[in-house]
Amino acid sequence: MSADKKAITVDELRDHLFECADIIRDLVDPTDYKTYILPLIFYKAIDDTWQDRFQKAMEEVNDEELAKDEAYHDFQVPEKYHFEEALKQTKNVDEFLDDAFRALEKENPEKLGNVFNVSYVESDSLDHDTLQELLQHLNTKSLSLEKVAPDILGEAYMDLVSDFAEEEGKSGGQFFTPREIVNLMVQILNPQKEAKIYDPTVGSAGMLVEMAEHYRNKDNHNPKTDLILKGQESNPGIAPIARMNLFLHNLNGEIAREDTLANPQFTENGDLEKFDYVLANPPFSSNWKKDKCKDDEYNRFEWGWARKDRADYAFIQHMIASLKENGKMACVIPHGVLFRKHESKFRKPMLENDLVEAVIGLPKNLFQNNSIPSGILVINKEKPDERKGQVQFIHAAEEDYYKELSNQNRLTKEGIKEILKKYRNWKTEEKVSRVVELQEIKENDYNLNIALYIDTTKPEEPINVSKELKKLKKLQQERQKIEEKMKEHMETLNYE
Repeated sequence: MSADKKAITVDELRDHLFECADIIRDLVDPTDYKTYILPLIFYKAIDDTWQDRFQKAMEEVNDEELAKDEAYHDFQVPEKYHFEEALKQTKNVDEFLDDAFRALEKENPEKLGNVFNVSYVESDSLDHDTLQELLQHLNTKSLSLEKVAPDILGEAYMDLVSDFAEEEGKSGGQFFTPREIVNLMVQILNPQKEAKIYDPTVGSAGMLVEMAEHYRNKDNHNPKTDLILKGQESNPGIAPIARMNLFLHNLNGEIAREDTLANPQFTENGDLEKFDYVLANPPFSSNWKKDKCKDDEYNRFEWGWARKDRADYAFIQHMIASLKENGKMACVIPHGVLFRKHESKFRKPMLENDLVEAVIGLPKNLFQNNSIPSGILVINKEKPDERKGQVQFIHAAEEDYYKELSNQNRLTKEGIKEILKKYRNWKTEEKVSRVVELQEIKENDYNLNIALYIDTTKPEEPINVSKELKKLKKLQQERQKIEEKMKEHMETLNYE
């Protein structure tokens, strides 16, 4: 059984997990860090949790077979594939790990099917000694959910996922949305008890986790029992990360692996499953399998077909179709969605059905290696009476809302608070926020460009004429001196 380890702080755990990357840094390409490290962390957490819950059950029932029963465990770990057995391997630990992961999936088909999407045997860069070094390092601290609070373990895990996304650059950023943006969207939605929550482009499940953590922090609610979390991800290498993430945050949830637009996985009685809240960060203006959706049995695209190379409104229509009659959604969008002329056919029914509650313009360069201007589109199928027939525009792209980092910008806590304050108060504030009647938007041909409704130009600073004249006079004097010096040089060289 695993040795009892003392409690760990989030900073200690974060450093501990980051050191895994240091062990393989010169051996593995950064794009593969998540492939080889995250499954081992998950394996360790599963087994540590199993061991602790087994000991707890033994104290209760004093019977080994009963203490192994699934009633006490999230997952069953085959006897010969506990983490301590991996540590005992003196050779070919890669084979043991591959066998252990297949055995875990077989033992827990519904929960762990295809989660361990890796083969250490097929890796040319990780030999037995390196893998054992990784295992020995991980074994120095417990990752049990019985010892490490879910918010600590989950936060450290998400920091690692974020770090790997930065290592990967643009491709990594596609599965990781900056937490500050997610936090803003979650507070806008503010999930309630017994809610069903859906992310159709779930990535590493950061949005689902943030929704659950926000709910957990309200009067110590229990998201594991109170919320239904579901997400779909097309990338076979990322979907397992999402499933691991939910477990490490001590959450129940379902992650499906398929193309959301071409093959939606969450259906009921021949229709799309309906949710109280939908939130997502779909890939900006991406290609989609439009031809495969032409005979869509769920009638998701009644407003029209998005261009084959711009799937934005295909995702938006899918999300709206997945909402309950009183549902609410928040979606990250590129600014082009708000004003591209050929997409007015989508904006018109969306606005005429009074679905758009708010449009929030965000600062530039918030995403890893992606400087495209972005925003948040808030859809509410059941607007409060005082908001019906109106749309709120918020211009939150100025320096007051973010801070500059070395390679990207980041929303600040104060910036998020200000955005939420304006959204909740539903007020008009010069150059920052404006509540607009639908009639005005209709007169603008359903264009949602924020600059049409809020004057976003910066006022020119008043010119101090006296000060500017002094500067001009000084420049003239400097020029005169340079010309005189130049004349002397020309005479010396006999140039006329």
